[in-house]
Parts: sequence; structure tokens; C-alpha cells
Amino acid sequence: MNFLKNKVLFTAVITLLLTGFMSCESNFKEVQKIHFSEFAPSGEAESLNLKYTDSGKITAILVSPKMLDYSSVDFPFTEFPKGIDVTLYDKKAKKTFVRSNYAISYQPTGIIDLQGKVKITTEDGQILETEQLFFDQKNEWFYTEKKFKFTSPKGVSNGQGIDFSKDFKVVNSQKISGEVASTE
Repeated sequence: MNFLKNKVLFTAVITLLLTGFMSCESNFKEVQKIHFSEFAPSGEAESLNLKYTDSGKITAILVSPKMLDYSSVDFPFTEFPKGIDVTLYDKKAKKTFVRSNYAISYQPTGIIDLQGKVKITTEDGQILETEQLFFDQKNEWFYTEKKFKFTSPKGVSNGQGIDFSKDFKVVNSQKISGEVASTE
């Protein structure tokens, strides 16, 4: 008899719990919607060709098939989901070419994150290839902790982790291997 009472009590508790959960399902979905916000760009551009100037001289040209502007969010950024092709000019009009499959620029920090087959080429034959590279706009400095391949007229080297100035005049690399001709 005691076993029958326990079984009836157990069945009653389970039934009440299941009924409670089923009746709360629609309310739970409504509560989830309260904290859901639409995340959409405030601006969008296609076939973009921007020229940046300083004192009447072109300093950079940015070409991209698509740009999404998220300047109205708490941490504003600009996204280039189909990649970028950038030409940078130094003070002597010497060009550096930057290409990647994807890019995102964070306005508050001035950091640009380049991803997917990132390739930087200079007019004098230096080429850097990696899967991700960051660019600090304020300091004009590139850096990554990813594997890279660096090709120059002196040779080819591979490594993991590199940082360098926009003009390649200062290059610091880590875990490097390869053959480079000596200047001595």
C-alpha cells in the first residue's frame, strides 16, 4: 500500500511539473525576445573606391566590393565582408599594396583586422603573406602572431609572429626559418 501511495504521489508531482513547464514555454519565448536587438548596419556601400588625402596628396586608395558601416553601435566598426585592396603611398609616392579576403576596422581603437590570404607587396619586391594581420593606424604598424611567409630580394623566410612598420624599414620576426642573403 505504501508503494502505491509513493507511486501516485510521484506521478502527481511529475504531472504538475510538466504542466508548469508547458505553460511557461510561450512566456519564455517572449522573455527571450525582450533582450534581442536587431544588429544591422547603419550604412552599406557596394563597389567602393575611396581616396584618402593629406595636404592635397593621395595617401591611400581603398577598393572593396562591399562595405558595411556599424557606426551607430556601442563599439563602432566598419566591415568589408568581401575583402579589400588598398594602395598605400609614402611621402615619396612609393606604393605598398595590401590585399585580404575580409577586413574589419574598429574606429575607437584605430585597429584594422585583415583576414584570409592577406598579402602585402612593396614596389621594391618585398612580399608578406599570412592568414591574419592587424594594422595599427595611429602608429602605422602591422603585426600578427600567425604563421607568415616573407619574400624579399634577399631570400625567403617563414615564421610565426611578426611586426613591422608600414614601409618595412623596421621588421621584427619570431620563430623564423629560411635562407636570406647576407649584406656583408
